[in-house]
Amino acid sequence: MATHLTNRTETHGQAPATLRDEDIDLPTMVGTLAENKRLILFGTALFLLVSAIYVLLVTPKYEANAVVQVENRMPTVPGLNANTAAQAPAPMSSPASTEVQLLTSRRVLGEALNNLDLYIEAAPSRIPLIGGIVARGFQLARPGELAAPWFGLDHYGWGGERIDVARLDVPANLVGVPLMLVAGDAGRYKVSDSEGRLLVEGSVGRVVDANGIKLEVKSLQANPGARFELKRLDPTTLIETLKRNISVSEQGRNSGVIALTYADADPVRARQVLDEITGSYVRQNVARTSAEAAKRLEFVTEQLPNVRRELAKAQAALNSFQSRTQTLDVDVQNRALLDQTIALDSGIQQLRIQMTDSNARFTPEHPVYRALQAQIGQFQREKAALQGRIQKLPDTQQGLFRLNRDVEVTNQTYANLLDQAQQLNIARASAVGNARVIDPAAVNLDDPAWPKPIPVLVGGTALGAILMIAFVLLRQIFKRGVEDPMDIELLGLPVYASIPYSEKGRALTLHPGRRFGRDGRQRLLALKAPTDLAMEALRTLRTSLHFARLKTRNNLLMITAPSPGVGKTFVCANLAVAMAQADQRVILVDADMRRGTLHNAVGVRWEGGLSELITGQIELDEAIRKVSGADNLSFISRGAVPPNPSELLMHENFSELLRKLADRYDIVVIDTPPILAVTDAAVIGHHVGTSLIVVRWGLNQQREIALAKQRLEQNGVEVKGAIFNGVQKRGRGQYAYTYYEYIPANGPRS
Repeated sequence: MATHLTNRTETHGQAPATLRDEDIDLPTMVGTLAENKRLILFGTALFLLVSAIYVLLVTPKYEANAVVQVENRMPTVPGLNANTAAQAPAPMSSPASTEVQLLTSRRVLGEALNNLDLYIEAAPSRIPLIGGIVARGFQLARPGELAAPWFGLDHYGWGGERIDVARLDVPANLVGVPLMLVAGDAGRYKVSDSEGRLLVEGSVGRVVDANGIKLEVKSLQANPGARFELKRLDPTTLIETLKRNISVSEQGRNSGVIALTYADADPVRARQVLDEITGSYVRQNVARTSAEAAKRLEFVTEQLPNVRRELAKAQAALNSFQSRTQTLDVDVQNRALLDQTIALDSGIQQLRIQMTDSNARFTPEHPVYRALQAQIGQFQREKAALQGRIQKLPDTQQGLFRLNRDVEVTNQTYANLLDQAQQLNIARASAVGNARVIDPAAVNLDDPAWPKPIPVLVGGTALGAILMIAFVLLRQIFKRGVEDPMDIELLGLPVYASIPYSEKGRALTLHPGRRFGRDGRQRLLALKAPTDLAMEALRTLRTSLHFARLKTRNNLLMITAPSPGVGKTFVCANLAVAMAQADQRVILVDADMRRGTLHNAVGVRWEGGLSELITGQIELDEAIRKVSGADNLSFISRGAVPPNPSELLMHENFSELLRKLADRYDIVVIDTPPILAVTDAAVIGHHVGTSLIVVRWGLNQQREIALAKQRLEQNGVEVKGAIFNGVQKRGRGQYAYTYYEYIPANGPRS
């Protein structure tokens, strides 16, 4: 042991080493979690309980599902010639990507909301927490019936309440503001605002118009006095909310099959909403095709009168020429030439009509428009080749040829326009889009979409465990209290003893009804449980101090600490008892005149102590008290709390007192306040030969200990070493203590 103390003294003389960074490795983490297993289990169980309560209290939501198919083709519209259709751009490889956006567009959702009157929200008022559970239970047990109020609380709904509001128009300042409808007798009701002002009164089945509010309640089933919350929702807000709650996705890559899901607390409304959305989408899809046919029909109808006038004009010109030239018709040999010319002119005329139609829908650079231009150019080149042959005919034949051609071409154009008009009229009336509903909306009433009990409970429990583990580890990281004597010795402070954590000592200190010395009973571990492991460590400290004190200038021992709550008073009291049991005359002085509690451990009152002794109010013999159970131990309490403790300690009377005590006793143990809190320890340290600092395991940080040592040394006080208190056994690779309890056969030893 002497060799051990010599080594530590040499260490004390060396320069303090650098603070060691605390690494968190796997053994450290496991040890920390094992120590806090009760906290982790409690937090996890709490999260499990909260998850179970959530499953019971939350209103279940039912999910409606529907499937829509979008065919990978554009709907055909009569009136396009084959060549034009062939030049049209190919359909998209995945039209569903566009249709997904259309399904959740404001136009589709707005039409669905208008058809269902979802802008009106009406719900009965429920008692918080349990109201929803009670109402759902009653409706399941007795569907269609109305529950009687519980405990006379008739303004709440307890199950079976229903209201159907057909119309609710409110001023702009009341849009989105909840209104309170109170049911009365015989279908009567009153509506008030949030401040209780009456707005309208009415009865079921009648339209009420007052104060800018138009309200029609079609049906009302509720106990008199029951309250309903009415609200006229903002259309834009409602559409955005509905858009967020609807899930639309394509099933498979480029399949054209789109699945829609929507969840709501009311399964009927969930199905109705999805049915209306898919229905509105299909109707608008068909309407786009019908609108295309109607637009083309309008163009063809506008062209028919013009072509009819041109036909009449051409026929009149032909008749006039035949009468003037006495010719009847083109001869047989020129008929083939005429037919070819008519076919070319008719084709050119039809293509020009289509170009006029395309010009309203496409730019001149569009492939369809450019294809029509190319076809017209080809027909004109063929017509120019025939024109050379026609010019070789006699003038009479050329004139008759030209007039017959005009009549035939105009007649064919007119017939084609009539045919297109008939086809477009049929197409407009029987338009079919490229989208259809495969599976109408359906809801599984036996399996709510949310909450799912098993996933919620498992997820809540896992979340609780993860959060509690993270909390414990983060607390340990930020706490960073020393847990290894090496961290203290790196500061140049030899560790004289490591005192294990004592449950018995904690029970004696914090026992209910035994605080502040009210019962006059001792709470000294050295007398109550002398074989406790902490007492074995204190006896080791006693031995170490015995040899170390041989080199000190006096027999005064000061014990201080960096901060409160480290167990300094526990160490002082029980160390003094251990020294007294070794046949040494020991006096224990409570020099913490601010918050000293040594009198609690000894079992005496604080009156007549150090403060009165320094001020000369009492004599030394009056202040010294014997400690029961420890024959060689005396005690001086702190006395009354003075207004100037530090000044009293600097008085000559205190120095004289210490000299007297040093002459009368073998060792004087002085308990002082924490050095980082007040300067009392620095003042007392000038008088003592040995100064020790008590460090709490897992509480005091390394920098805090270094600052306490520095504070004392700056005031000329040499710190001999440290006492590592409250050490706990941990399964760590970094540091661990193992203690063995050894009880002599003849009873406890001292």
